[in-house]
Amino acid sequence: MSHKILLVEDEPGLVLALTDLLLNEGYEVESAMSGEEGLRLAANGRFDLITLDVKLPGKNGFDVCRDLRQRGLQTPILMLTARGQLIDKVLGLKLGADDYLTKPYEPMELLARIEALLRRSAASINNLGDTFQFGGVEVDFRSVEVRRNGAPVEMAALEFELLRYFIEHRGEMLSRAQLLRDVWGYDEEAMTRTVDVHIGLLRQKLEDDPANPRHFLTVRGHGYKFVVQ
Repeated sequence: MSHKILLVEDEPGLVLALTDLLLNEGYEVESAMSGEEGLRLAANGRFDLITLDVKLPGKNGFDVCRDLRQRGLQTPILMLTARGQLIDKVLGLKLGADDYLTKPYEPMELLARIEALLRRSAASINNLGDTFQFGGVEVDFRSVEVRRNGAPVEMAALEFELLRYFIEHRGEMLSRAQLLRDVWGYDEEAMTRTVDVHIGLLRQKLEDDPANPRHFLTVRGHGYKFVVQ
């Protein structure tokens, strides 16, 4: 069965080019030209992945991403935008995006990012069946849900996959390159800042004191370690 991808993009030429590219790779493709239309189509959960532009008429991509996550939709979201500032990337990730690609980009890089997101999504579905607790946090791998002190924690698919990886490798020193390779599916050392941003998000959501973490520890000069105290 081919994967279904929703393109939320208001530039007709780019929609046509991306549609042709993805169709040639065997994907099923549907498009939306506004934020409202993208939200309506995406909310029904029929898609395996959503590519979402930030600058859209009506409702911008940040708002669409936030609304989808607030509705509990866990479909991977890849944000495509001309904005390249770090603050925009951080905002998109905090609102629930799983990855961020700045225009202009190479078609092969876009395809690689899409394939990596789809692999991670499939892995999350296949690794069901157990729970894990640390501190006041409970992770349910079957329902792909996280609770902290009994309250649900909203998490993007990539954040959950990173948490799962930390739990599987608890007590081990994990380099940024290893996390980038095994969780993101990339081999690009230049993107290690992405790892730092996501670990910061986990600390904000799951640590009692994010500035002085007890579980997601920095190993200076090496990487990170997840510990259960």
